[in-house]
Amino acid sequence: MRHLIPALIAAAAVAAAPAAIAREKLEPEAQLAKLLEGRVAGEPQKCISLSSINSSQIIDKTAIVYKIGSTYWVNRPQGGAQSLDDDDILVTKTIGSELCSIDTVELRDRSSRMYNGFVSLGEFVPYRRAKAE
Repeated sequence: MRHLIPALIAAAAVAAAPAAIAREKLEPEAQLAKLLEGRVAGEPQKCISLSSINSSQIIDKTAIVYKIGSTYWVNRPQGGAQSLDDDDILVTKTIGSELCSIDTVELRDRSSRMYNGFVSLGEFVPYRRAKAE
């Protein structure tokens, strides 16, 4: 019996740990603002180079953020933004080597790989780190 109590306490601590470290999920606009903190918006561009994209991130129902080097390129879709889900996979089919504001991006569910909608891209706004004064 003596050995059972410490084991039960340890099991309870392990079970409670995920709840204790769970982070509150930010609203989409707040999540985007946090990601862009310390960065300054540049002139919007119609296209970005596909081969230069290091990564992409979906901000639920708001935007797709493409990372090229240290610059974040934010695309707020012209249509279909309500379909954006941060657990979706982006399927991009383009003609040529650039991703442009006239392109569409298909969304697929990460688990089932089923079609989950699409977005019509808007312009790409670059966000670069603010220069120290």
